[in-house]
Amino acid sequence: MIDTANILAALAVQAGVCTQMGSPFSGRVLTSVRNDVEGGGPFAGFFDAWDGVGLRGLVDDAVSLRILGGLQHLVLSGADPDLAAVYPLSGADVDEAGLAAALVDAARRHHDILQGFMASPPQTNEVRRSICLVGGYLTLAKRTGLPLRCLEIGASAGLNMNWDLYRYDFGGGRAWGDPASPVLLDTDWEGDAPPLDVQAVVAEKRGCDQNPIDITDDAQARRLEAYIWADQPERRARLRAAIGLARAAGDPLDKADAAAWVAAHLHPREGVATVLVHSVVWPYLPPATQGAITDSIRKAGESASASAPVAWLRMEPDPASMAAAMEVRLSVWPGGDEILLARVHPHGAKVIWLGESA
Repeated sequence: MIDTANILAALAVQAGVCTQMGSPFSGRVLTSVRNDVEGGGPFAGFFDAWDGVGLRGLVDDAVSLRILGGLQHLVLSGADPDLAAVYPLSGADVDEAGLAAALVDAARRHHDILQGFMASPPQTNEVRRSICLVGGYLTLAKRTGLPLRCLEIGASAGLNMNWDLYRYDFGGGRAWGDPASPVLLDTDWEGDAPPLDVQAVVAEKRGCDQNPIDITDDAQARRLEAYIWADQPERRARLRAAIGLARAAGDPLDKADAAAWVAAHLHPREGVATVLVHSVVWPYLPPATQGAITDSIRKAGESASASAPVAWLRMEPDPASMAAAMEVRLSVWPGGDEILLARVHPHGAKVIWLGESA
C-alpha cells in the first residue's frame, strides 16, 4: 500500500487552483478523486508510480491534471455516456454524491484509458497565452526592425506558433493582427499596449516537442481538447478555431529533445531576428536540460550582431515564487539585456503590461 499523503495534498492543491482560476467543476472533480483515493477506491491505483514523490514533484508532474484530462476525454470521446451525463456540457446540476458515483464507475470501467493519460504529462497548449507573448514579439520587431525567425520549444501542437495569424484586442480600441482571423484573443489588459505600429513579419517559424500532437489526427486533437477544463467553453471554442487555422497553415513541428533541438537550430541568421520562445515549459525540464539550453542561448548570443540578433522570449513562473503570477521576459543580443515585459495569468486571462520601462 502506497503512502498517499502527498498525493492527497497534490489533488487538494490542484482542486483549489482550478476553482480559483474559474473552473469550480474541475475543483469538484478533483475533490471527489481525492476522497476516493483517501478511501482506497479505484482511483488510488492510478498514482502508484508516484509513491514516495514529494508534493512539489507531484505538482511539477501535473499528476492531478493527468487524471482530470483522462476523465474529460471519456466525456468528449463518447466512451462513457453516464459520465458525460453529469458533466457541464449535459446541462445537468449534479450533487456531490452523484458526481462521485459517476466518477468511480468511470474509473472502474475505463482503467486502461485513464492509465494511458497518467503515463504522459498534459499538453494544454493554451491559445490565449499568445496575447501574453505577442507584446514580446512586437517589442523585438520594433527594436530590431527585422523579420522574425521564431523557434518554439515545448510547442505541443504548435498552436501558439501561429501568433502572427491571430487578432488581438487590448481594450480601449487598441488592436493588432488580422481583423478577419478566426481566432480573436482578448483579455483583462492593464497598462499601455505593446507597440502596435509594427508589422512584425515572420520569416520562419518552427517548433519542437518531445511528444508533438498531430492536430490533423482527430483523435490527437480530441486529446488536446481533453485538457481544457470542462466548465470553460470559451477556451474550448478558441482551441477549436486555432486547430482549424493550424491545419490550414501546416507549420513544421519536430519530435525532438529540447536541448538537442535548440543546439541545432538556435544560431544567428543574417537579416532576421532569431527568437527562442517557450511558455509554461521550463519547470517541466530537468535541470540538465535547462542548463544545456541556457548554454546554447549564451553561445548564440555571443555570435549575434545588429544585423543578425538573437532573442529569448519566455512566459514562465517566477522562480522565486511558484504561486505568483507568471512573468514574460525578453532578452536580446548583442548585449543580452533582459526586460520584464509583463506579469500574466497562466491561461492569459489577465495581463499586466510593464513594457520596456519596467
